[in-house]
Amino acid sequence: MSRSFDESVVVPVADAADAHATASALEPYDVESVTVVHVVEKGEGVPDKTPVEQSEAVAADAFEAFRETFPDAETATAYRRDVVAGIVEVAEELDASAIVFRPREGGRVVKFLSGDRSLRLLTEADRPVVALPGEDDG
Repeated sequence: MSRSFDESVVVPVADAADAHATASALEPYDVESVTVVHVVEKGEGVPDKTPVEQSEAVAADAFEAFRETFPDAETATAYRRDVVAGIVEVAEELDASAIVFRPREGGRVVKFLSGDRSLRLLTEADRPVVALPGEDDG
C-alpha cells in the first residue's frame, strides 16, 4: 500500500508560541489531515512537573494557537512521563502517515540533561518523521 506524507500527520506542540511557529512552518505544505498533539508530562509515581490542570490549560492555548492557521486541525492530549513515547503512541493510534515537528532551540547542556527529544523521535518512531525548517532555515 502506497502512502503519502500528506495524508494525515501528527504535529506535536509544547505551548502557544511553539504552536504558532510550528503551524507557520507547516502552512506551505499540502496536508490532508492534521492532528496537533500536546503531551502532559505525568509523574507516574513521582510528583508532576506542573499541576495537570495547568498543563491542560497550556494544551488548550496551544491548540487554539495552532487552529489560527489550521482551523480544521484535530487535537489530542497524551498523558505520559515520556513525551516522545506519548507522541509516537498518538501517531500509532491515529495511524498517521507521518509525525511532523519543528525542532526547538536548546543548547548542548539542555539536550544532554533532557535527552535529545528530536533525535529520539527520529529513531524511535515507527513511521516517517519530518523535521520542518526553522524560521531562519528558509
